[in-house]
Amino acid sequence: MHAHAHDGSEHGHRHGLGGATGILGAAVVATLVLVAAEFAAGYAGHSMALTSDAVHNLTDVPTLVISWLAMRWALRPPTHEKTYGYHRAGILAAFVNAMILALAALFVIGESVTRLRHPVEVGTSLMIWVSLLALAINGGITLAVHRGRRDLNVRTVWLHNLGDALSNIAIVVGAVAIRWTGAQWVDPILGIAIGAMVLWSGQGILRESGHILLEGLPREIRLAKVATAVLGVPGVQEVHDMHIWTLGTDLHALSCHVRIPDMHMEDSERVLENIRGVLARDFHITHTTIQFERAGLPAEAGLYMPAPVRSSSK
Repeated sequence: MHAHAHDGSEHGHRHGLGGATGILGAAVVATLVLVAAEFAAGYAGHSMALTSDAVHNLTDVPTLVISWLAMRWALRPPTHEKTYGYHRAGILAAFVNAMILALAALFVIGESVTRLRHPVEVGTSLMIWVSLLALAINGGITLAVHRGRRDLNVRTVWLHNLGDALSNIAIVVGAVAIRWTGAQWVDPILGIAIGAMVLWSGQGILRESGHILLEGLPREIRLAKVATAVLGVPGVQEVHDMHIWTLGTDLHALSCHVRIPDMHMEDSERVLENIRGVLARDFHITHTTIQFERAGLPAEAGLYMPAPVRSSSK
């Protein structure tokens, strides 16, 4: 017996992503305005911190555009060619975004080191006012996407803009310090700190998205626990060839072979429903492909977990 099922959580996932696409579209426009302002102010005020932050914010543009496109693709239904739909589009976008973050961070750090060797006097007034404008824009985007950050792609945008907002605060503080002390080295040090922060925030996204693209086990799930839960369903004798992977953020899939004794069709249907209920309730796995094997047939090669031996009373 072979059964394949998924519930309405997929529709809810698409509905949640739909609300975020409009926010990301507005964020693209706001970020472009901010980048232009920071580049102009960085050039006029000779500020490496502002210029570096402009480069950093410029990387937000492809990040936001890719994320926006990925979310729109994720809303598309499955097709004959894309039988799982486009849920992986968001994961792929998160991976590409993380690579962009790493490259931008290395550029910022390199330019800041050069500025440390050759200090230039900066215009602190421009640094303060433009950074406050950037803080308002980046802080607004961070708050706007905060509720949807469970999605890996949205979390990339959330982390990116949160880091931008924190760097804006640091630039304001640095500008005040330069104005009061005349220490021009504060500006490139801020550039190095911003770059290091970007590297730190991006590596987690890169690692997680890569794990999903390689069909890794969802990090919050333990294979042995899932198998034990299935074995606890009355009528289940053995579980093997169990595979669990992620289709998209918060959307997991499972396939396995389950050994059951000979029984009527309606009884096996009841066992199947109980298995699916356990998987959905305890592990939030709703996209399942379960194949039954009758007792006495040889087990397939692969992950093999026999049911625990229970002592019988005489």
